[in-house]
Amino acid sequence: MEIINRKYGIRINFLFLLLSGIIILLSSVLIYLFILRGVFGKFSVSDLIPTEKTFKSLFTEDENDIAILYSEYTQNVLPKGSTWLVDNISTWKRFLSNLNENFEIIDDSKIEYEDLSAYKLIILPGIKALSEKEIIKLKKYLESGGSVFATGAIASYSNDGKWKGWQFFNEVFGINFAKEIGVNEIYKIHTLRGGLPLTANIPTGFPLRVATWDRPIAAEVLDPRTSQVSFWYNYKSEHGLVREEIKKTAGIVYGTYGKGRFIWMGFEINSILGTKDDYVYFEKLFNNSVNWLTYSPIGYVKDWPTGYNAAAMISFIISDDYTNLENILPVLRRENIPATFFISSDFALKNPEVVKKISEYGEIAAIVDIGYLTSVNDKLNKLDSLEIQIRKIGESKRILEKFSGRKVKGMIPLYGLFDQNTISAAINNGLKYLITDSLTDRSVPKTIIRGNDRILSITKAARDDYEIIRDLGLNQPEFQFYTYQEDADRILFEGGLYVLKLHTDYQLKDEFVRVVEDLIKELKSKNFWIASASDIQSWYEKKDYVEIKTEKRGHNRIAIKVSNPGNEMINNLVIDIDLNEKVKNLTLDSEIIGTRPASVKHNEGSQLLYLYIDKLDAGESRIYFIDFDIVSS
Repeated sequence: MEIINRKYGIRINFLFLLLSGIIILLSSVLIYLFILRGVFGKFSVSDLIPTEKTFKSLFTEDENDIAILYSEYTQNVLPKGSTWLVDNISTWKRFLSNLNENFEIIDDSKIEYEDLSAYKLIILPGIKALSEKEIIKLKKYLESGGSVFATGAIASYSNDGKWKGWQFFNEVFGINFAKEIGVNEIYKIHTLRGGLPLTANIPTGFPLRVATWDRPIAAEVLDPRTSQVSFWYNYKSEHGLVREEIKKTAGIVYGTYGKGRFIWMGFEINSILGTKDDYVYFEKLFNNSVNWLTYSPIGYVKDWPTGYNAAAMISFIISDDYTNLENILPVLRRENIPATFFISSDFALKNPEVVKKISEYGEIAAIVDIGYLTSVNDKLNKLDSLEIQIRKIGESKRILEKFSGRKVKGMIPLYGLFDQNTISAAINNGLKYLITDSLTDRSVPKTIIRGNDRILSITKAARDDYEIIRDLGLNQPEFQFYTYQEDADRILFEGGLYVLKLHTDYQLKDEFVRVVEDLIKELKSKNFWIASASDIQSWYEKKDYVEIKTEKRGHNRIAIKVSNPGNEMINNLVIDIDLNEKVKNLTLDSEIIGTRPASVKHNEGSQLLYLYIDKLDAGESRIYFIDFDIVSS
């Protein structure tokens, strides 16, 4: 049918209009789908179809993904008038609010009689008492894929206040009660492992300070489905076999039960004490834990190059009894070990030919006398002034470089301790690292920032030969080796840096040196990255500048933003990403056309992947999209 308007001479063809409208409509739909694909990655048409849940969300408030149990059964177990449980829950509410999570407080009857499947996560904060109905419901909730975050002596009492023991503890979490932590100390050191999703972006070996007023719990992992995250044992002040004590003093564990996930902490989250770092790193631990339990992606750069579980730095303190060096130099050459030799300027002036020879076997660093303190709080004997330290460090550096022919990048104070003046003086002389003789708060190095300058503090994390031979009196090589091995195994468990510091007048003697060779072979067999102090400093200089942000977009895509706010290009960067879901058909793309490509390594059906990035310029940020199909369980 055709209509003609003769006055204006316009002809309208309805068929043409219909076809044009269809084409425009289809084009709009395709553009819309293209935009959705660009934002959310892979999706199916069924994802666009409105569901009952969608309609409900239009007329009701947002659903709560997380439930926090306020248990009257537990309140009844506590002393009359106690606000302990309420205070505990208030802390959980604050932490979850900081994460912008939707949550609600539920009671015992909700667990016992209502459907729990709508919750991604159920939190049991210090819930000492649970009824049999609650225990059955929580087990079924976990078995069907739910997540539980629990603390303290969970379900050790029945709903009528009678002692039940550790059955729920053992069966669900796969751990065995070991002991309560005593209240003879105000706080207890709680050491965190590295290289785990829960401890991502937290210094390996960080000693979290936990108050003992709630009598925290130590446990032992019994089941392979459960992993230990931390331990209460303090090797610096407690006796016992290190390996066994670590195993029996787990304070945090995580794992699976049926299709579900759980995290258990042996202390309450409002019992963290200490410095700002304790609170900052615990918040990271908390956020990582919630992300893991709610299947959100977690990205991080590991402490060491890909493929290594820990690192080791083998260093030698050169004294007047330097002839014993001849016992170890062939071993270093044969085992291809990049050692670090610490030498004083006085020794170098007396023995320039020795310094030159040693420089062929490893790097040279300075021993500098900057004064000493008889105690940390000593007010009489202070370290040298800034001006004197600058002069002493500069002279030592110049002398060692002259006789070795190599650049000196680091130092160790003669008496082990340094202060803020030492940091400034070392930076002033162009040094890149400091070695401290103190047993400090982590088993990995720490970057110290002074304006635009940085220097790496490498801390003592294990016993040296002075302590093992001189102080402990271990003169039998087999006992020496076992003691070194204990420390190495602890560092391996933490994933930290094993600093092996040896003196020419003790461990390098003829009768003891074989222990060093055996220990080097042991470290290699256990996949330690054996590196010089400069190698470690160079690695951390790049690693510390990397910033990572992961974001889930839709069901089948995550976005990863990688930034380099530093001053140098970063090469060979490897980012570990826990997708928290088993996936297949994984593809990698970038947000902006022309972004320098990256590569990804992923085993089909795994939830872990490695993102390889090269030539990340100073000040550059990149956003990559990872699309995948979820493996149906």
